[in-house]
Amino acid sequence: QVQLVESGGGLVQPGGSLRLSCVVSGMNFRTYVMGWYRQAPGKQRELVATIIADDRTNYGDSVKGRFTISRDNAKNTVALQMNSLKPEDTAVYYCNARIGIKSNWGPGTQVTVSS
Repeated sequence: QVQLVESGGGLVQPGGSLRLSCVVSGMNFRTYVMGWYRQAPGKQRELVATIIADDRTNYGDSVKGRFTISRDNAKNTVALQMNSLKPEDTAVYYCNARIGIKSNWGPGTQVTVSS
């Protein structure tokens, strides 16, 4: 059974930084596309970033240059370093593991950017 568990969310002031982590179990981690998505109240879930096994990455336009996704295939983890945070980054952040049409989600972690 695939399990994803996020950690690292919290409250941070505008301009600050947070690092999210996602530990994955129950799958061949290296074969999956790993990603972070977020959903703010009243809005649709949106792409934050994805990374594949060879470390090629893709970012949503709103986070380019501020967020960095990384993965450790030996430790089955994916991280999201978030810098220069803005109030509009406030959302629940979800870890995602995808292979083909199969998609698995973590329960999410709240990130709140506020002074």
